[in-house]
Amino acid sequence: MAVGSLEQSTGTDPKRVVGVVLMCVCFVLLSLVVVASVFFSTSIHPVVTLVAIVGIVVLAIVALRVSGDSDYVKARQSDQTLHLASETVTFMRQGLSEESAQAVCELLLPVGSANAVAITDREIVLGFAGADKENHQPNTEIQTQVTHDTLNDGKTRLVDTAQALGFKHDTGKLQAAIIVPLVVNRHIIGTLKFYYASNRLIDETQLALAEGFAQLLSTQLSLGFLEQQTELAARMELKALQAQINPHFLFNTINTIASYTRTDPEKAREMLREFAVYYRRLLENSDDMIELAAEIEQTERYLMFQRARFGEESITMEVETPDGLDATHVPAFIVQPIVENAVNHGKREEGPLDIRIKVYESADDLVISVHDDGVGIKPELIDTVVESGSDSGMGLALKNVQARLKGYFGEESGLQIESEYGEGTTVFLTMHDALLEAV
Repeated sequence: MAVGSLEQSTGTDPKRVVGVVLMCVCFVLLSLVVVASVFFSTSIHPVVTLVAIVGIVVLAIVALRVSGDSDYVKARQSDQTLHLASETVTFMRQGLSEESAQAVCELLLPVGSANAVAITDREIVLGFAGADKENHQPNTEIQTQVTHDTLNDGKTRLVDTAQALGFKHDTGKLQAAIIVPLVVNRHIIGTLKFYYASNRLIDETQLALAEGFAQLLSTQLSLGFLEQQTELAARMELKALQAQINPHFLFNTINTIASYTRTDPEKAREMLREFAVYYRRLLENSDDMIELAAEIEQTERYLMFQRARFGEESITMEVETPDGLDATHVPAFIVQPIVENAVNHGKREEGPLDIRIKVYESADDLVISVHDDGVGIKPELIDTVVESGSDSGMGLALKNVQARLKGYFGEESGLQIESEYGEGTTVFLTMHDALLEAV
């Protein structure tokens, strides 16, 4: 068989079967000699009988060793798989790249009897370790047709002749191979290949190792893919939040600036400049961690437009930040939505709205409290206000901030809301171990 899929394999090593049959035949023949010596002792020399008995003992020992080796190999394979799983996960969760593929090939090479290990995507060799490496450099096109066949139909292939491999540079170092597909989300994204100097080195153990490691890498790549999709979903959620909230703010601010063009042109020009800076910063930083000082500055810029709309004395904001904490990195767009909710939902019809932002540390956690003396939140809404379906209208912004805090800093992070209806609201933003990151 030059090339074959795993489906065509008999599932049993023919050499092993032949060996077991021969062992049984020898055991039976030697047993017959011993039995004959008992009943026909005069016709059979004692030395022959002794040799037959020794032969039976030897065969019994060999049989026990073979039986024991089977369990030993399985245990050894399990141990190797668990060990490599912990080592390869770091690379595969980053995705299939030249760097990650090369690192994994070097990890897998010492495991079995393979003379070389390669990983490809659908077009090029990403990583190669072992014999004949000079002719299999990363970022070169896939050389063998059998690899393209596996990429097309997703079947494991056993290649036991150099001709079937069909390397462009046939040095004679690699004569056989096992080629296994890498599958992510039902799509074949590449292959894992074990190369051998001789087809005699390919047996059931090598097949099991190749398929096992391919399944392991595929699973790790799938986990990385899911993480990327989760991160993308979080970013899209942030974009959706901006798209939903910003138009109202945008139209109100433009109308305010337009009104100043008649009464105070200089003020209108200043607001236009700040408005351009505000939106540029919003779009540039929407996916990044930024310094807390920059987040507070963006929040103050937002309030400048709101004061222009409602009056200079309508909203006040005080910020208390200990030295050094203002340089801590936080997710962008987490303080402004809280302040924006206070303005949109907490401001009374009469009188100013006072907002106080306090930044402090609790163990290694960074905590930001945003307090307003507005109308507060009704008690029956406190437990559901973070949900996007909240009747208060605040849910989308708070839910997004909550999700991103947990995404960046873990489940121990998030929002806590305290409110007394008619008196005001305090929102606590806790970032677990954020100060460890800053050290």
